[in-house]
Amino acid sequence: MTTLLFGTPVHFGFGLSSMLPAELKKLGGSKPLFVADKGVIAAGVFRQATAACEAPDALHVFDDIPVNPNEAAALAGAEMYRTLGCNAVVGIGGGASLDLAKAIAVLATNAPPLWNYCNRHPQPSAIVNAPPLILMPTTSGTGSEVGRSAVIVFNNGIKAGVRCPDIVSLAICDPELTMGLPARVTATTGMDALSHCIETFCSATVNPPADAIALDGMERVFRFLETAVKDGANRDARWNMMMGSLEGAMCFQKGMGAVHALSHPLGALGFHHGTLNAILLPHVLAYNQAWLGEKAAMIAQKANAPANSNVAELIHALNRAIDIPLTLEAIGISEASLDEVAAHALDDNAHKTNPRKMEKQDYLNILTAAYR
Repeated sequence: MTTLLFGTPVHFGFGLSSMLPAELKKLGGSKPLFVADKGVIAAGVFRQATAACEAPDALHVFDDIPVNPNEAAALAGAEMYRTLGCNAVVGIGGGASLDLAKAIAVLATNAPPLWNYCNRHPQPSAIVNAPPLILMPTTSGTGSEVGRSAVIVFNNGIKAGVRCPDIVSLAICDPELTMGLPARVTATTGMDALSHCIETFCSATVNPPADAIALDGMERVFRFLETAVKDGANRDARWNMMMGSLEGAMCFQKGMGAVHALSHPLGALGFHHGTLNAILLPHVLAYNQAWLGEKAAMIAQKANAPANSNVAELIHALNRAIDIPLTLEAIGISEASLDEVAAHALDDNAHKTNPRKMEKQDYLNILTAAYR
């Protein structure tokens, strides 16, 4: 039985971003460094999230955030933190901003390289004296605000996690911050959340409480994702999508599977994580089908479909309905890169908990099926 840990305090509800100043004060964060990408700032969402702060136009902001956060950006953010004399970190945005905020908090008080703290390192160093860290998601996808790791592309080219389950002081989940999210971003991040719920549920690790949470999360995403894409002002859909995203990430302790074992090395090449997961998920489900047992019927039921439905086809249909690209070729991935990606998948931690034992050729078969 896996150790059960759902430890991050979370304030969840419309309008709760107003709690930020008071929560920073409780944590002694008198001079925070804010981590937010340029798109969130340009869209006015950062200003919305920090409106309750004193002098919101004078906040210290690190905004040089790659689509896939990397070690170089984490080093630059940590340097800015120290130069300004900051004493807390606040991440506001999607998964890239939140994961980078975690990495910056690690390097703010711990010596580089960041790889020394990676869960793929043979002897990862302890993270000590990290500053207070508050995370505020503005998408419903990664669940990074309660995830156990910061997923980073390291200087060695590997995309993997810095395991830091205790580093987040508090998460503030305000669905109001997602109301203006464009349809395409709603779709791709929503499929990211669904992939988390499904892969953790299908993981071979035994953890019934996490399974129950994953099932609840996938039911919310199946029910509300299309509505959120088509009617971004629907408050009920936005609330449930943010809750489904959070629930998927709460179950990361079960481990994931072949979807993430492949999307991590593909993401290291510069492609969007949620889009990759959406494209790969039906192909992995088809490959794992015979190893899922009754779980396949339970997934179908959460999708409001008959228990004997083909779950891979259900995901294909959902991708089409919300206008997700259907192939790896369609998003610009080179067919020549697939063999190397399949080899790297074997080294990814998500490979270990796929319900079906996978070899390199199995991964290559999935990539080939998903390519065109």
